Amino acid sequence: MDAGVVSALAALFGSIIGGVTSLAASWLSHDVQARAEQAAADKSRRQDLYKAFIEEASRLYGDALANDKAEIGTIVGLYAMVSRMRILSGPGVVDSADKVIRLIIDTYFAPNETLRGLREAIKTTDVDPLREFSDACREDLRTLRA
Repeated sequence: MDAGVVSALAALFGSIIGGVTSLAASWLSHDVQARAEQAAADKSRRQDLYKAFIEEASRLYGDALANDKAEIGTIVGLYAMVSRMRILSGPGVVDSADKVIRLIIDTYFAPNETLRGLREAIKTTDVDPLREFSDACREDLRTLRA
């Protein structure tokens, strides 16, 4: 073969390989960036949902300690949040959220608590109904970072 043809073919193949490599690197970096953005958005959605659940469950638990009349709509709202958690979160988060709701409902049926009685309960037991849920959420969000 003529040296000029070999030289031209080598340049052509070099350009093709360089172009394909550049295209593949660009596609790969775009894919990694899109996945990172999706993971950040997913984490943000979960954090917002967990925050809303904690705030509403805390409010309802406090209400249940002092009252025996529950607003059904607010309990249903908590169940709606748990249903969204079933889509986004792991079973540990969902199970602990279910336990919180059951505790709130049971508390509405229990005798109303006085401030003095609450103080005594805090001294003798751990009265944090959302601790297990918070721990499950932290673990769920930690696994997203991995």
